[in-house]
Amino acid sequence: MGRCSTWNESWGQCLAPSNRMRKRLVPHSSKSLSPREPDWLGMESSAEAEVTSEDAAFPLESALGILPGPGWKAAEPGTQMIRLLFDHPLRVRRIHLEFCEEHGERTQEFVLRWSGDGGKTYREILRQQFNFSASATREIEDYTVDLEKVSALELRIVPDLSRGDARASLRRLQIA
Repeated sequence: MGRCSTWNESWGQCLAPSNRMRKRLVPHSSKSLSPREPDWLGMESSAEAEVTSEDAAFPLESALGILPGPGWKAAEPGTQMIRLLFDHPLRVRRIHLEFCEEHGERTQEFVLRWSGDGGKTYREILRQQFNFSASATREIEDYTVDLEKVSALELRIVPDLSRGDARASLRRLQIA
């Protein structure tokens, strides 16, 4: 420890040490204060997509960030599937999903699966259900994963577990 410049006898402690901590002022930088955004995969140049249904006004490219727009929506009610087939196997560390429903109340389920053999077999990453209501119109899911040699990623959406006529939709799908 350093020397003491002011000693208090009654308390038996040093009030002002003579040596000081080394420090320096660093200017604020917006980059250093905010967490680093992941390097999202550009799907337009690295994957082929398969979908079971698509409303022409809500193309999948909108949900993947390739085109501006409100996201993807199925043209028909019922269970839907979005499958991404990657040109080269890749490592996936993060998956970001956003769902939005502003027109009705329902319980939705989705299953996220991946393949390492070009889509011959799939392994489940997760299965989740959530409720859309007047007070909960948006569901955002952000998963940290560590998947090696991913050749395909599949998202199955059951838009209404009560078998109503809701149409599946996906506002955003990002992979890093």
